Amino acid sequence: MASTEGLVPITRNFLASYYDKYPFAPLSDDVSRLSSQIRSLADDLLLHSPPSQDETLLIQEADRQPPHKIDENMWKNREHIEEIIFLLERSHWPAALQQPSTPEDAESAIALAQLTEKLKKSLNVLVSFQSTNSERIFNTVMTYMPQDFRGTLIKQQRERSERNKQAEVDAVVNSGGSIHDRYALLWKQQMDRRRQLAQLGSATGVYKTLVKYLVGVPQVLLDFIRQINDDEGPMEEQRQRYGPPLYSLTAMVTYIRLLFSLSWRRFNASKLERHQVAVLEQAVDVYTSEFERFITFISEVFANSPFFISAEVAGESRNNEEYKEVSVPAGKSYEVSLTVESVNSYIAWDFSLIQGKMNMDIGFSVECTNPAGEKTLILPYRRYESDQGNFCTCMEGNYKLVWDNTYSTFFKKALRYKVDCIPPVVEPVQSKNEEEG
Repeated sequence: MASTEGLVPITRNFLASYYDKYPFAPLSDDVSRLSSQIRSLADDLLLHSPPSQDETLLIQEADRQPPHKIDENMWKNREHIEEIIFLLERSHWPAALQQPSTPEDAESAIALAQLTEKLKKSLNVLVSFQSTNSERIFNTVMTYMPQDFRGTLIKQQRERSERNKQAEVDAVVNSGGSIHDRYALLWKQQMDRRRQLAQLGSATGVYKTLVKYLVGVPQVLLDFIRQINDDEGPMEEQRQRYGPPLYSLTAMVTYIRLLFSLSWRRFNASKLERHQVAVLEQAVDVYTSEFERFITFISEVFANSPFFISAEVAGESRNNEEYKEVSVPAGKSYEVSLTVESVNSYIAWDFSLIQGKMNMDIGFSVECTNPAGEKTLILPYRRYESDQGNFCTCMEGNYKLVWDNTYSTFFKKALRYKVDCIPPVVEPVQSKNEEEG
């Protein structure tokens, strides 16, 4: 478990100064030029043939501003790339291209086949980026989690959640769902992951009993994962700084897909001329090269971005409200009692002595009294300067944590501690209203 002492989550102001070190070189002018040409060619195809219902939805998307969130743009690019690759499969070509009857059609067929490989390469780069970034955030969270049952439970919850998500995707594919259906689900799942992070940060949902009652989970970590995706939080600086070039690329790939979609359905009546295919070739070439350049750049920025900074840098101060401090007089002991109502609950503690000129220690032990009044020693007596630990209960009853200073004749001990009891973690059943929301 990495230490978070003296740290606070990154602030938007700090992130702005950090991003000043990572300016993104402007996109090629060819992006806007070719985007305009592609959109103009698409509009020309609609002059004599009104759009279908599906085409209308795509046109409406092309007319809208791209999404504001960075990750939503990534998913949109991924969806459109897959849709274009689907259209570029030979079996989905217009008949005139599948069996070209003119040299011009033959040249167009060869050119289209080459575009597929470029798009597949960009798709692989994007998929790798998304996977790496997701793992990096989760691994950062786990780095600052206590390396005991808490981390294990959170990992198990995440693994179970990801298995369920993959099963949902497989079900959509196996039932004949479209590429759009699959990506609508993938984006919904991404938002679910965000909600789970927020739940972990604010100790709600499945994490309510896991975090709310637990000792040793750094508050700075909970603050970070609760606010990371706030609309006006630190990530908004990321959107303002690096969003515009990504938005341009999202619009460009949408136009490219729109032109392919319109052209394929109108190929017999309005066949693309060779110079128009050349525009598409150039557009795909520029899009894939610039998109991969952006992904490579943003990958480096994300990999080096700080998650935590010192409280002094942030201009904040932190307190330790979750910990209590008591003075244990010489010759006395101090006790805390916890009532356990369910077997397989966890008792957890974290304590230390506030040291002066001399290093001090204090005795510590745990005992349980069951409902019948029988006492059992759970943790044998031992002297510590500090300790953090936990155990899973095997019986109901009253658990007493005892700090013993009876052996000391002269020295009182300043004890700083936190103790908690966590009931068995059970994933709550989602209500119908929650599912609809």
